[in-house]
Amino acid sequence: MKLKPLADRVLVQPTAAEEVTASGIIIPDSAKEKPLRGTVLAVGDGTAEEKMILKVGDEVLYGKYAGTEIDLDGDKVLIMKQADVLAVIEK
Repeated sequence: MKLKPLADRVLVQPTAAEEVTASGIIIPDSAKEKPLRGTVLAVGDGTAEEKMILKVGDEVLYGKYAGTEIDLDGDKVLIMKQADVLAVIEK
């Protein structure tokens, strides 16, 4: 399914949470920290007040409670306002 965000929203694929083990104990997914990093999958056109500066493929950092999680073809992705993105990771 293709999804095109509207206005100043972006679609972000969170990076997979790293599995942390302590003394051989596997931490379940529900107890793992949510990733705060992801890849932009799609962007809106922006608004008259806010020009879209993010582009598809950008690696970004976002706030802990940013965006709304949706299920897109079996994958969990986030849709959020561009203002919720804290930084672009430059390589």
